[in-house]
Amino acid sequence: MPADWMDVSLLPFNTLLLLESVQLSWFPGWVPEAQLAISLRANPNVEWYLRHKCPQLNEWLDDVMINGEGDQPLNSQEIRQAETDILKSINDLIVYVVSPEVYDSQPFLKWNPDELTSLIDFSGRRVVDIGSGTGKITLIAAAQAKEVYAVEPVANLRVYLKEKAVSLGLKNIFVMDGLITDIPFEDKFANITICGYVFGDDPNEELQELLRITKPGGMVILCPGNDDQDNDRHGFLVKNRFKWSRFEEPGVRFVRKYWKKVF
Repeated sequence: MPADWMDVSLLPFNTLLLLESVQLSWFPGWVPEAQLAISLRANPNVEWYLRHKCPQLNEWLDDVMINGEGDQPLNSQEIRQAETDILKSINDLIVYVVSPEVYDSQPFLKWNPDELTSLIDFSGRRVVDIGSGTGKITLIAAAQAKEVYAVEPVANLRVYLKEKAVSLGLKNIFVMDGLITDIPFEDKFANITICGYVFGDDPNEELQELLRITKPGGMVILCPGNDDQDNDRHGFLVKNRFKWSRFEEPGVRFVRKYWKKVF
């Protein structure tokens, strides 16, 4: 179900020009293709951007544009409806690049920091937070850790987190670009490696990267790492000897956290 964090109906379709390559790469299977074809025909500059910013989309876009060809011309209201449908389908991605503070204020981020700090002593440790977003986990860790490296692929979120760290007077936070499948650190770099909300698209590859950069005796934590379900992700993590428990995201739902000591 798409997020509904802000009203995107008044934003121009050109807002897509703010999206990063990695965000565009998620479009197949996510955005409604018929509406995308209508919107791109009305906004050729956006189609050009998608094709050049994320060339891996080109074959998919070819199919979208061919399959989305209609016999009847559409009026401006119909075109705008298609554009709005696209913006609504990627509400979360739009929030990240337009108003990170909207995401930062979401109730589900207000879970108790003890859910994280009770798992391991962060004091004096080097921590890596993958998919740091607006810094929920980064800031929890930074209160005790020696240093926290916040890895985030969306440039506007990196800027937001840097400014937030400065405003709080935190000098042990270092923000950089990177992905969970391509973490920009050497082997055995971190004492504690954490990610929240980003694990699961490619579990094997992602887990290998998390383990690669974590020192023996350290810990990998997914907080949260899953909805409160015995699904494939849960089975994968249990099979790989993660411990787990459940906790409540305020006013939203129960989720699960997972942790594993590295040997």
